[in-house]
Amino acid sequence: MSLESTSVARARAVEMSGDPRALEGPLRGYHHETYVFPLPTADGSTIRWKCREPRSSLLWFDRRCFVSEEQLLKALAGRITHIPEILEAGDAGLQRFIEGETLGSLYGSGKAIPGVILQQIVVLFRQLAGVAPDSLAVGRRCAEEDRPDDGDTNGFLERLVLFTEKRVYERNLPMFADLFGELGINARSFPHLRDCLSGLKRRPFCLLHADLHRENFIIDSRRRLWTIDWELAMVGDPLYDLATHLHLMRYPYWQRGQMVKRWCAAVEGIRPGGSNGLDHDLPRLIAYKRAQSVFTDVIREAMSLGAVSEGDDRLDRAGRNLQKILIAAAGSLRLDSVPAPGEIAMALLRWRKRYLALTAVE
Repeated sequence: MSLESTSVARARAVEMSGDPRALEGPLRGYHHETYVFPLPTADGSTIRWKCREPRSSLLWFDRRCFVSEEQLLKALAGRITHIPEILEAGDAGLQRFIEGETLGSLYGSGKAIPGVILQQIVVLFRQLAGVAPDSLAVGRRCAEEDRPDDGDTNGFLERLVLFTEKRVYERNLPMFADLFGELGINARSFPHLRDCLSGLKRRPFCLLHADLHRENFIIDSRRRLWTIDWELAMVGDPLYDLATHLHLMRYPYWQRGQMVKRWCAAVEGIRPGGSNGLDHDLPRLIAYKRAQSVFTDVIREAMSLGAVSEGDDRLDRAGRNLQKILIAAAGSLRLDSVPAPGEIAMALLRWRKRYLALTAVE
């Protein structure tokens, strides 16, 4: 019997759907194992729902705020438009499957977004800014003493840096120390990063999605934009949400500037002071996102390679991709030099051989 057929997520989806033949999945996704199935409605039609379970032994690269994504979505109903509906199912909730195509499948990375869709993203940012920290009755993961005071943007960012340092870098050092070292990454990277990020201006906090990229937007048949995957949502600095969005969306240069201007107008209209210090702080927040990408993407690329050998196209692509990421973060991490793509590929290959030898012994 396959692992897929005995997984908790699949077993629960079969139980809820009542028909294993109706299941679709597991769907592609990093954080969860997800299945989709239809359920009848009162009028005789059907609606498709998602049943999800967190993947086991998952490496988390981002600090999480809320105990339950479904609980958050229920609390946001009527406050944020075009988000998945939640159907109570026993002690869990099913998310409505949003029918449509991802924004990324329609307009790939680097391509301009049509104005009618761009405006809907701006509306989303305005609605997020309207959700004040004390207006969300949703369970939080972090202890109250670990939450920065409203407006303490430096404290907010320090908690993100600390998560990257302790939970991503140090926790994975036993397996990745040699690879990090060959790429010029070490414990001194973090003091350098903190120097680069210091001195943010104060801004009032609000709800952040914190993962607004092209694959988390769905365009339906009526050209409406839906926002999915609220797993990484948090309360914090509104400018951080814009920085993350710009980092992940890869807008053309001219449209990036357009988005920044529209974002400022939208956020200031609902939460005055939300764009305070933008010219000074936005580059710093983007610098953090670029530095964070180094640590997360080195691990992801290494773990995703599978069986490779010298000259393998996957190895070459990984080398080129990681070099771009290292170059983008070289200033904030004060990297003396960035290896050539071929050198990075060979470092990955050496790591892969050590990893296979270690797991074979275990």
